[in-house]
Amino acid sequence: MSETFVFGEAKLYIGGEWVEGGTPLEVRNKYTGEVIGSVPQARQEDVDAAIAAAREAAPVIADMPAYRRGQILARVAQRIQERREEFARTIAAEAGKALKYARAEVDRAISTFTIASEEAKRIHGETIALDAVPAGEGYFGFYVRRPVGVVAAIAPFNFPLNLVAHKVAPAIAAGNPVVLKPASSTPLTSVLLCQVLEEAGLPRGAINLVVGPGQTVGEWLVSDPRVAKVTFTGSPEVGERITRLAGIKKVTLELGNTSPVIVAPDADLDLVARRCAVGAYYNSGQVCISVQRIYAESPVYEPFTEKFVRASEQMVVGDPLDERVDVGPMIDEREARRIEQWVHEATEEGARVLTGGRRQGPVYWPTVLTDVRPNMKVVAREAFAPVASVIPYDDFEEALHQANDTPYGLQVAVFTNDVNRILKAIKVLDFGGIIVNESPAYRADHMPYGGNRRSGIGREGLRYAIEEMTNIQMVVIRQG
Repeated sequence: MSETFVFGEAKLYIGGEWVEGGTPLEVRNKYTGEVIGSVPQARQEDVDAAIAAAREAAPVIADMPAYRRGQILARVAQRIQERREEFARTIAAEAGKALKYARAEVDRAISTFTIASEEAKRIHGETIALDAVPAGEGYFGFYVRRPVGVVAAIAPFNFPLNLVAHKVAPAIAAGNPVVLKPASSTPLTSVLLCQVLEEAGLPRGAINLVVGPGQTVGEWLVSDPRVAKVTFTGSPEVGERITRLAGIKKVTLELGNTSPVIVAPDADLDLVARRCAVGAYYNSGQVCISVQRIYAESPVYEPFTEKFVRASEQMVVGDPLDERVDVGPMIDEREARRIEQWVHEATEEGARVLTGGRRQGPVYWPTVLTDVRPNMKVVAREAFAPVASVIPYDDFEEALHQANDTPYGLQVAVFTNDVNRILKAIKVLDFGGIIVNESPAYRADHMPYGGNRRSGIGREGLRYAIEEMTNIQMVVIRQG
């Protein structure tokens, strides 16, 4: 059974000090609505101080030997492990994520910091054969990677620890200081992480925590010329605004998806149904790579749909702090009302609800739709909710084109044992990741992760994020 969770009052973290900031921001348990803690909102002077502190720390962390940065990141991983349950319960309460998945997120963050500790010692350049052209004869060339400088990390609510880790860990590994702005609805996990970073021996100013709305705090950060790199996870609309505000600086954007799944007739339908149910409904579908559009070939459409409905109905809905629960609330009731309206619009236009389709406060039940059309919001736009549609197709190439028929391109899944279908999918599908015989929600934390088209710019995954957070410095030496 669940227990009451209280975090208490927190502060901002700037220049190695916990500071008061401005007006307190209440943080609520997303299931009960009770206030569980508060964090002061950053004023413009707080953001300015955070950037100044980061800039002052930049040469300190850049000059730190790689092995020492690696040691700090390893200690962070160890300290998170020691406080695993505290982190998990904080995530479950403030994000509404089922405790079992909150614990899995903590475990992933431990891996993320561990891998970053290793990658910190593997940052290197390479020699360049300048004499490949006549003008290069008599010259020796190589390049090294240098940290970019101050990194502004703007994180979303749905993975308040691991998606923060994917920004903070590679930045530190590369020798960059960070100003972190977590989502206003889930800042408490970042408070815990900054405590851990402080305990691990990170230099003063190398991590700074500011909290507040994107329209103020986020925009102050992004537009400041002292910031050299922005890394953001969120909506395409905000991503577009960031590109306009940022000016000439490096930007990594991860902006979502309408994740398709293609089910071929030779697929193991029981496996597909189970994996798609988890992929569609964990964290209430509030995952950038959550299963949303499932294309099943006509011969297996009906049996697969029946299995998927059963798997969906087996999900336990309720208080995320209850050990038995699979699906908790959405981040707030407004979002639950939004998806309720989207489903209502779809049914008004002919879609059928096979299971779910009901809401209680911020909780929306796992929902399966059929008889949908491509222009319906539940198909064409990122649902970011526990709703998936099953759509029949007659020809595998037709399914590939339907999956591609989206402005997004983050990850896609294909369930088949036919190598020719797999190779065809790899050739045709325009996505950053193609997942075979697993849901598109799969991610290993060291793999390159990011999208094509409207799904974003750049890649995360420790080694690849480090490349995004460093500049190539070319060295040319004339010989003789």
